[in-house]
Amino acid sequence: MEGLDERKTKILKAIIETYLETGEPVGSRTISKYTDLHLSSATIRNEMSDLEELGYILQPHTSAGRIPSDKGYRFYVDNLIAEKNQEISEMQNFVIEHTEKMEQVLKRAAKLLAYQTEYAAMITGPQYHHNKIKFIQLSKVEEGQLLCVIVLEGNFVKNKMLAIEEELGSEQLLKLNILLNTSLNGLSMEQINLGMIATLKEQAGIHSKIVGDVLDAVAQAAGEDEDLQVYTSGATNIFKYPELSDSEKASEFISAFEEKKMLAEMITDKLEDGKPETGIQVYIGDESPIKTMKDCSVVTATYELGEGITGTIGIIGPKRMDYEKVLHNLKNLKKQLDVIYHKNNKTPSG
Repeated sequence: MEGLDERKTKILKAIIETYLETGEPVGSRTISKYTDLHLSSATIRNEMSDLEELGYILQPHTSAGRIPSDKGYRFYVDNLIAEKNQEISEMQNFVIEHTEKMEQVLKRAAKLLAYQTEYAAMITGPQYHHNKIKFIQLSKVEEGQLLCVIVLEGNFVKNKMLAIEEELGSEQLLKLNILLNTSLNGLSMEQINLGMIATLKEQAGIHSKIVGDVLDAVAQAAGEDEDLQVYTSGATNIFKYPELSDSEKASEFISAFEEKKMLAEMITDKLEDGKPETGIQVYIGDESPIKTMKDCSVVTATYELGEGITGTIGIIGPKRMDYEKVLHNLKNLKKQLDVIYHKNNKTPSG
């Protein structure tokens, strides 16, 4: 908006956020400690005078600090919403682009693994264990409704429409956003206890129901499981081994392998008890969780692409498989995925 350069914008933002937090008029000395501009109180006073002339802040009493005007609140809210929308858009685009890249990498890796080992190979896509809250944004969309955007660890974005009984003004909505983010950012659901919830609702006052609805939406988003993607290759390699080439056995094996549902269930069952093992797991014969693979050996390894992001690599072949060769290939692929991921996994600025 006219008359607001970067310095004035930062000072106005500091005045508004300080006032929202304290409810008291804000002086230049407070702002000099608050901002990262490293300006003197005299310079800040001059900027505040300009902001007052432009109508963004008011001085309620002579020699008192300043408080935001309606025009100031409107500028702050519009800019805050624009910033958050940009952040969400960047994260969504990043996740989509990153997921597409990883799909291509994993498909090629499964094919290469099957070729190198001459067995059947599978790789699951990375699972994001999104439990920590990155930020929450409430926005008005129409009368009686709020859009709640929740961003969790791993840049998992979830939208939820909330019905509200009372209308919220810009300042009230802003205060709720600041309250929720100040209190909840960086926390996991396990860290949000009943005492914290009670305090949040008390601070929200008449809008305590909205806080409760937001927390319910966060809990639901954190508890949702994404569909596990399984990439496979080399199913027909089993025909090279007489003990597996029997038509009935081969048919059952290929059916289970290509359907992928059983493979996904096997991986899910293996991971659901606490933190997944990152070492090598070997299932021989009847130890295999999949009955149609009781004549096979299944060797798996969990790869880690970052905090809370894991996947599984698996080799399926005869019980007389070359275990040394399989282990060597699994370890090499784990290293390669780590290198590829960290080369491409550059989060968007924000």
